[in-house]
Amino acid sequence: MCLVGSYVALSKPLAAAFPVLLLAWLRFGIGAVAMITWLKKPATEAPLTRQTRGLLFLESFLGNFLFTLCMISGVKLTTAVSAGVIMAAIPAAVAVLSWLFLRERVAPRVWAGVVCAVLGIGLLSLSNSELPANGAPALAPQNTPNLVWLGNLLLMGAVLCEASYAVIGKKLTATLGPKRITSLINLWGFALATPFGLWLAWRFDFSAVQPGTWVLLVFYALAACMWTVWLWMTGLKSVPAAQAGVFTVMLPISAATVGVLVLGERLAGAQLAAFGVALVGVLLATLPSRGQPSANVAATPPRPGDQR
Repeated sequence: MCLVGSYVALSKPLAAAFPVLLLAWLRFGIGAVAMITWLKKPATEAPLTRQTRGLLFLESFLGNFLFTLCMISGVKLTTAVSAGVIMAAIPAAVAVLSWLFLRERVAPRVWAGVVCAVLGIGLLSLSNSELPANGAPALAPQNTPNLVWLGNLLLMGAVLCEASYAVIGKKLTATLGPKRITSLINLWGFALATPFGLWLAWRFDFSAVQPGTWVLLVFYALAACMWTVWLWMTGLKSVPAAQAGVFTVMLPISAATVGVLVLGERLAGAQLAAFGVALVGVLLATLPSRGQPSANVAATPPRPGDQR
């Protein structure tokens, strides 16, 4: 989630250099080349069922394709810190969706962690000290008062996409390995973005892109398509989706931190305190209680004959 937050913020200069759909296509294409060896089915893995194929498509369409479009377009209309404010809703959205669709029991401590995560980052919205970047005009919010609502709406769409991604991913980890899930959903994303990417690439002046931007694009593609997805799916194999959702609070924290350290945006003391409250939420949801089983045990139903 820290890596996701970093590329959410760093997508701002990339969105200033590339059209959003072309950027998405390049991202998925670089990821597809990097993960070509991950596509092969392991001998121990069952063939894909129709339900699994449908879940893979939804995972890619919601969590990769739509999330990328909503997130990049939304950040383009606002600041990275503002994106962090709205992304604070992800832990609550994951907890609710996992309760509704996975029938997971959400422990009171996890709900308390969700509340802290949302309220902590939400304090940012009460502060008037959020200021745009001091750097190049291309990094400033490309918005007017009439478009602020659109940027916020797109980022809320990204929240719902990311929450769906966490819940569907939990279902997929029951039948597929993390590497295969990562490569297959990226391949779907590449297929979805290809018609738009080819059309935009035909008229785009690639020679105008600076070398540093290409380096940033490669990092963005590998982080977004490969590293973060593999880490997330590996973790989901042993952690309930609702509890994993609390870790998404690291996304807005990381996005805002990169916005400050790299893009020149500014945070006030009250906003730093908000991040502290959010981290308390992560501790509440993840530290084991005395006398309670760990998340790994709680996530695995006991089998007949198990001695616990």
